Order: sequence, then C-alpha cells, then structure tokens
Amino acid sequence: MHDSTKIVRSTLTRAVAGEPLHPSPVFAAPFHTPGDPNDATYTYTRMNNPTWTALERAIGQMESGQFAPGHADAGKPYRASALVFASGMAASASVFGSVLKPGDVVVLPSHCYFAARALMQEYFAKMGVVIRLAPTANEAQGEQLEGARLLWIESPSNPLMEICDITSLSERAHRAGALVAVDNTTATPLGQRTLALGADFAVASDTKSMTGHSDIVLGHVAVRDLELRQQIEQWRTLMGGVLGPMEAWLALRSIATLPLRLERSSANALRIAEYLTTRTNVVHDVLYAGLPTHPAYALAARQMQHFGAILSFTLADRTSAETFLSKAKLITEATSFGGTCTCAERRARWGGDAVPEGFIRLSAGLEDVDDLLEDIAQALDALR
Repeated sequence: MHDSTKIVRSTLTRAVAGEPLHPSPVFAAPFHTPGDPNDATYTYTRMNNPTWTALERAIGQMESGQFAPGHADAGKPYRASALVFASGMAASASVFGSVLKPGDVVVLPSHCYFAARALMQEYFAKMGVVIRLAPTANEAQGEQLEGARLLWIESPSNPLMEICDITSLSERAHRAGALVAVDNTTATPLGQRTLALGADFAVASDTKSMTGHSDIVLGHVAVRDLELRQQIEQWRTLMGGVLGPMEAWLALRSIATLPLRLERSSANALRIAEYLTTRTNVVHDVLYAGLPTHPAYALAARQMQHFGAILSFTLADRTSAETFLSKAKLITEATSFGGTCTCAERRARWGGDAVPEGFIRLSAGLEDVDDLLEDIAQALDALR
C-alpha cells in the first residue's frame, strides 16, 4: 500500500461487529492485576497504556519500510517499533540517558535544536559526557567520530535548514563504533524515513507537523533493534516522562490527516520560498531544502519524500523583521511549527541560535497559498 493509505488504516481498530472504528482513550492509572502481574498486559500507566499501544502501533508502522538505496541492505524490509513520550525533549533525553555514560563522546550538530544542545551542555556534560560540535552541512560531523559513542543528526536542521547525507554518516559512525540518532522533527517519518537511511534511533517532537494542530505536546523514539527498544522503554518507565491517554488519543486522531497536511504545507512552503527569492531588494538568504538553489537540494530530494513546512529567510535587521511580522495579517507570530496556520517568528529573540537579528523562521500552514503570498507581499512592501 502507499504511505497515505497505510497511515489512515493504521489508526483504525480491528473490524469487530458493534465496536467503534477508532480506539477511545483509556483513563486509568492502575489496572486489575490479580495474581502474577507479569500475566497482565497492562498494570500501571507509567509503564504502559492501551491508548499508547494504538498510537505506538501507528507510528511504528509509519517508521517501518525498506532500506534506502545506498544502504548496504538496500531494498530489504525492516520492521520498526515506537515508544511515545510526554514531549520531544523527553524522547531525546531517553536516547541520551540510555546510551551515554560518563566519559562517553557524543557528536552533536553545532546548529541543532537549542534545547537539545542545552540539555547536553547543562546536564550531561557536567556528568562527564564529552561533547563535540560540528556543522550539519557537508557531513562535517563525520570528522569528529573517532571514539564516539553517539552521533546525533538533525537534517533538515532547525532553523538553518542544513542537510547532510544520513546514510553516509550512519555508515561512518557504525564503522567507528557509534550509534546514530536522527532528530526527524521537521520532516516527520512520512517526509523522511531515517531508519531506512541507516539510523539506529528516529526521534521526533510530534508536537509539530506529526500531529499538526498546535494543541498537544508529545514525542516518540522509533528503533529497529529490540534491545535498544528495551533500553529506551526502561528509561521511560523509571524516569516517568509519559503522556496522558487524552494526548495519545488526540495524536492518533491527528495522524490520519498527516498525508494531506504535509503535502499541502510543503507545497505552500515551496511557493512562499520561490516568491521570497524574487524580493532580493529586502529578502536575503532564503533557506528551503525544496529550492533547487539550496546547496544540498539534490541530496534532500534523494532522501526526503516531502520537503516539509519550514523555511527561513533574513531581513535587514531586527526592526525590519518586527515590522514585517506586525504588518502581516495571515501570519501568526508564535514559536513552534507544523500547525494548520502559518506561523513565523524572529528567532534571535530567544537567544539560543546563532542567527542574524533579522532572521525569520516561517512555518507554512494550510491556508490558500495565493492569500499567503498576497499578505507576505504587502508586509514586505511596508519595509521600503
């Protein structure tokens, strides 16, 4: 089946007469466990919950597939399993915490999500984990792999939209004895299957495009290897970074529309990026992997199925960026991305990214693109 069909069908219950088409949230902390608790499928919701099971089954199916061209096992099928968390950061922390110990080396992108960098620098580094930083572009992280325990990749990177060859870096990391995790938040598993490209862990904040309604916070980790799954699951159980059944149910309900949302937002993002390249009088450095002018466009086209909703561009200075955002009527000024409405923000206001004061990250929503382009045009005209 095609991906969109698999995703829609994965959210359904089994066809049993008189039963609902979709699973309902199961609100429970403990479950009945007479006798040996090991005989019970569910015991306590910090460990597992039927609503998680339905969501994890759908995400695991989405993360499953065939190894990509260029991989040593190209064309061979593999099956993935997923574990859901209370947030994308809880998912990221589970990989860091279950893999790294004092003295281990982790190789991070120098421009990866700022909270992931902060977690490593403010906590894991103080516990003795050694951090090496290198740019995402041009596989620069590959030069830092000697003696590493974990390679953390983010492609496309947030917010600079840098691309790297995940298959090549994964092979180099494995030869060096390192595990590979990819933060796949911007692309989602529908836009890019990182396990098929060679990663050991696929990590995402499903708060963003995956669920796409800007109303829940959650994340997931997917793996092929069951031993790695057991390590991640043990971390989740002991640390307690779990999501509630209502959030899990809302996520499962939202995932069914991901194919439509990602197709529309990616198409809108490309049209907006193309238009911005025509406004060189006020707009500089338009960054979107789907633009043929992007330095890694050919690579992105090879390893991604959708280029995603996120693009970035730079205006002259802070005042220009703030004026643009205030004049735009169809752009909601907010952080995060991947929702149904078009959002943007001046990233430098947070202080976590090395970007110019006029740097704007924009997440294309589902509005009619002609309306968005007209609105962006009048907001840019206000900068003259």
